[in-house]
Amino acid sequence: MHMQNISAHLIDGKAFAAGLRQQIAADVARLQASHDCVPGLAVILVGDDPASDIYVRSKARQTMSVGMRSFVHRLPASTPQAELLDLIARLNADEQVHGILVQLPLPRHIDVSKVLDQIDPHKDVDGFHVTNIGKLAVGRHDGFIPCTPLGCLMLLRAERKDLSGLHAVVIGCSNIVGRPMAQLLLRENCTVVITHLATHDVAAETRRADIVIVAAGHPGLVRRSWIKPGATVIDVGINRVHDQTGSHIVGDVAFNEVAEVAGAITPVPGGVGPMTIACLLHNTLQAAQKGIETGNGQA
Repeated sequence: MHMQNISAHLIDGKAFAAGLRQQIAADVARLQASHDCVPGLAVILVGDDPASDIYVRSKARQTMSVGMRSFVHRLPASTPQAELLDLIARLNADEQVHGILVQLPLPRHIDVSKVLDQIDPHKDVDGFHVTNIGKLAVGRHDGFIPCTPLGCLMLLRAERKDLSGLHAVVIGCSNIVGRPMAQLLLRENCTVVITHLATHDVAAETRRADIVIVAAGHPGLVRRSWIKPGATVIDVGINRVHDQTGSHIVGDVAFNEVAEVAGAITPVPGGVGPMTIACLLHNTLQAAQKGIETGNGQA
């Protein structure tokens, strides 16, 4: 990553996430002292996808590092759907488990919607249950927000303070990032445009934007000419590319050229990525606190 021509402020997601985890660890300690409650996060991994395995190990390590309990359930790829649904039902009833996360993708024979619907919405710390997605869509504040969009919003708020009235373009309309991100920006009173594969001229949309959030899974998609000078650019992309110097992780933004015109930009790696797990821990802490408020909190 050559940084000689960068005029943009680099948004340090790694440092922000470290501060957030520190705050969460302090809140976890207080919760244990005041209510004898230790937040617990259960992660289910079906199959042996190497990338998923790395994510699950990282989630377990960071969960324990803030003083929470980590429960990891590893199931073979051949696990019948009914068996996975039974496990989720048991975790829904387990008072030591405040958050449940099923690592995606799942094997093809398993219906993702059925699995996500099985999770108790009060334990759905990934924010993918239709109840939580619905709450977000109608502007309610009492559901769980998907972790990556929540992390993006935290970084944006730290950078721009008041987002009200800003023109925001979200590139990509997945249920995991694009759609909930757009809903969050609407909630912040932004003017929001979502672009996707059928959009005729994405660059024409982004050139008007004060905020550009890219989650397209396409390395180097966003170029310098796409960005209004001074815009804030949040790059959610994580792509592995190979060139003559070896293998690299890059985002969906052509970083070197965009950083010359943007006002602020997230690097890849070290931008949005670290925020995702920190926000998962944030949601798990919230789940434990809500459990106590409703009389369900247990040690």
